[in-house]
Amino acid sequence: MIVKSSGATVIGIDCHLVDVEVDVSHGIPHFSTVGLPDAAVRESKDRIRAAIRNSGYPFPRHHVTVNLAPADIRKEGTGFDLPISMSILAAQGIVQPETLHGYVFMGELSLNGTIKGVQGVLPVAQEVRRSGRPGIVVARENADEAAMVEGLDVLPVDVLSDVVDGFTGTRPIAPHRVDLDALFREGLQPALDFSEIRGQEQAKRAMEVAAAGGHNILMIGPPGAGKTMLAQRLPGILPELTLPEAIETTKIFSVAGLLERNRSLVGMRPFRSPHHTVSDAGMVGGGQQPRPGEISLAHHGVLFLDELPEFRKNVLEALRQPMEDGVITISRSAVSTTFPARFMLVAAMNPCPCGFLGETRRHCRCSATAVRNYQSRISGPLLDRIDLHIEVPAVRHRELAGGSQGENSAAIAGRVRSARMLQKERFGGNTAATNARMDNGQIRRFCSLDVQSRHLLEMAMEKLGLSARAYTRILKTARTIADLAEAESIDPSHVAEAIQYRSLDRLVQS
Repeated sequence: MIVKSSGATVIGIDCHLVDVEVDVSHGIPHFSTVGLPDAAVRESKDRIRAAIRNSGYPFPRHHVTVNLAPADIRKEGTGFDLPISMSILAAQGIVQPETLHGYVFMGELSLNGTIKGVQGVLPVAQEVRRSGRPGIVVARENADEAAMVEGLDVLPVDVLSDVVDGFTGTRPIAPHRVDLDALFREGLQPALDFSEIRGQEQAKRAMEVAAAGGHNILMIGPPGAGKTMLAQRLPGILPELTLPEAIETTKIFSVAGLLERNRSLVGMRPFRSPHHTVSDAGMVGGGQQPRPGEISLAHHGVLFLDELPEFRKNVLEALRQPMEDGVITISRSAVSTTFPARFMLVAAMNPCPCGFLGETRRHCRCSATAVRNYQSRISGPLLDRIDLHIEVPAVRHRELAGGSQGENSAAIAGRVRSARMLQKERFGGNTAATNARMDNGQIRRFCSLDVQSRHLLEMAMEKLGLSARAYTRILKTARTIADLAEAESIDPSHVAEAIQYRSLDRLVQS
């Protein structure tokens, strides 16, 4: 007898629904799975056999063939345990096969029949809803995550017998509901505050400009100057995630298996800080079956790269395309996967190998050649894609010992929010649009300069030898500075400040 139920596999962050067909025929007892299963799916036969028997149901002593269709898509993960088990039980008449139609099953089985949660439930639930099916059956620990998709019956279960009782009508399963607004509020966490940083007023201003326009920023300064502290507090002044952004971010974390068990929705903008030993696959994503990397986990948030020159050259160069496009496509012989990667890059570096170039209190012992070699580890094309380069000097003792605190994050966030609203109106109500993402046509339209501003920028281009891409970066930054000042047009003071945020260009030229 052939019985069919439905499961799902996730490739990248996209879900593909899978027909789980089971044929129980006479012959030597054997369990085989076909349809391009991975090792975890092939091993499921032993878990399924034990779970069915330990739940009090018979396991067929015949030839059992499981087909996962379509057969040209690789099936991976332990989420197929539950749909295969339900098809086997239906083939024996324990569950009526027609009751399974329309529902997608997803869950891993323990040997005693307990149903465990799996990764990637949110994209599966979205695909189930898009396909018009009525509901999805998941482990209880995945219920909140699946229930974020509205208009879908989410049936949470704890053990295999719960599923059997629900689909035989013995004990119906109550659909699970969540309050999305409440989940969103629970996902919010207290952010670190800028008032905790003493001194560094110029650097704080640069972080405000970066946040207001969505610009990438590079901090250059000696060890202990506060570069990491500044970066960690940047998410606290960025606009709050919208609910669609939060769900999209949660989808990536779900696929990567990084969702916290007690928090099914990512409510804060991500802050990712990979070590400089990270591989290119760890940074941009990859593997035999591609998984999201750090740049995708930082989607809608901040990617912080400390000690930027210490990262491998191939890792840094791999950032160039996603920084421009906001997505990363990973191609393998069998599959091509696209991950979102719209992040703010915040990088930090020392001015020289020892870190004390230009310091008056500490003597730099690096040769001019060593300094040039150190700074040249960051390629020009990558540097051009970073809008702001700022110097972060060491903090003086009187600033550290002073009793007054700096401006708090809430006040800075208010100005950032106002600047973002101006950009939203400018770009036709698109909340995702920022000055940093302007194309050439928008730059010509919204970044026009008067004669004095144009002359000032031409002088800077000639003196610093800036590229055409750096020229547009200065224009975008100047537009953001004008927005923070609530100015209709860009004036020379805005251009002058934007030029000051090209510190590394000046260091290289000197």
